[in-house]
Amino acid sequence: MIPARPLRALVLLIAVLPLSGCLFRSRQVERRVSTAPLKTASVQELVDQINTEAGKVKTMKATVDIDTSVVDKAGKITDYKEIRGYVLVRKPAMLRMIGLMPIVRNQAFDMVSDGNVFKLWVPIKNKFVVGHNDVVHPSKQPLENIRPQYIYDALLVQPIDPQNEIAVLESGMERVLDNKKRPVDQPDYEVVVIRRGNQGWFLSRKVVFGRTDLRVHQQMIYDLKGEVATEAHYNDYKDFGSMQFPSQIQIYRPEEGYTIALTILKLDINQPLSDEQFALQQPPGAQVVHLDQPNEASALDAEDGNQAPPQKPH
Repeated sequence: MIPARPLRALVLLIAVLPLSGCLFRSRQVERRVSTAPLKTASVQELVDQINTEAGKVKTMKATVDIDTSVVDKAGKITDYKEIRGYVLVRKPAMLRMIGLMPIVRNQAFDMVSDGNVFKLWVPIKNKFVVGHNDVVHPSKQPLENIRPQYIYDALLVQPIDPQNEIAVLESGMERVLDNKKRPVDQPDYEVVVIRRGNQGWFLSRKVVFGRTDLRVHQQMIYDLKGEVATEAHYNDYKDFGSMQFPSQIQIYRPEEGYTIALTILKLDINQPLSDEQFALQQPPGAQVVHLDQPNEASALDAEDGNQAPPQKPH
């Protein structure tokens, strides 16, 4: 039982609280919501659009500017200088990316993947790196964990396979800028893709459509644990001849802590690309690094060897 004096004090406090404006103050948090006109679509219409757009692209040849940044465990962000690059893509899984040094335009790197194994030539370190697209032995240096397959998957939104995938529609909100460049919330459509794997069904990816243009604005690709492995953002769609394509693509890998931003300056779609354009041979005298071997996972940090002459991009 509560003693009489504390009980009277409690009753008095409860009675006084509503009359006292100095003890507690409430405020309404302003939430800006977009007033732009919104388009509507069904889940089947959105799936059809994903598959139609995916079917339009067989090959891709792009001139790009590449920005890269890394976030370490302490939250420190390191930005690397923007470099000019070239990207070649050929379905079903071929990708080549060549980066040039700023100003002098010497080759900074040359990276090729066939969807399973990738090769990387770094002339300034005279190292020729070979490994699988999956990071078998993660390096402490985030940029050493970049794999061409992650870039490929973000560049091209893959079609939805009706035999092995189920798509469901979820309504969400995305943050956009209004006409006055102020951040506002705006409803979106989120196509959630569930895929059948060897161990059952799992969350595969989420494709986010803007409601003002019904274009893909974002894609999240999940790992088998249901965590976001790749987050890609698509902005500033432009007409590149036969189709519209985002001219700005940002690829974020939260596990490794790096972001790659691609600004597409020139894009040619469905031009013939030969096998030779995806062939990367080991230069004579280059030091070979096998990233799938744990003792070589951070070999790119080793002291530079003799620099070999850079190859010319195809």
